[in-house]
Amino acid sequence: MTASITTATPARVRSLPVLLATEDDAEDMGLLAPDDRLTCHVHGRWIHQCVASPLHVSPVTRHRWCRDCRTELAVAVDELSLTVLMSCPRCGHGGSAATTQLTTACRASLAAEREARQAA
Repeated sequence: MTASITTATPARVRSLPVLLATEDDAEDMGLLAPDDRLTCHVHGRWIHQCVASPLHVSPVTRHRWCRDCRTELAVAVDELSLTVLMSCPRCGHGGSAATTQLTTACRASLAAEREARQAA
């Protein structure tokens, strides 16, 4: 079982490069689950900025995947209202625990990026 630290509400505002490095280290030490990251180690961006990439789709874990339709979920990220929606383009559903966790991480990523920009 992996322990998890929460980066959704950092003690202090961190820039993207600092948070990327911090999350990489925490994940490597087993203190942060990969699904709880606010940043993407593959793309080097905030998770909400690259979640629509095909690399973030997994039929196995059901991240951004509709099991019933066997279809990749569509993603809509609104940076002004801090909303993230994922749904199946065929049936309109496609939710899973994994996709809910990814949506939550994206919302926290949006908030963290906004906080970092305001602090800069």
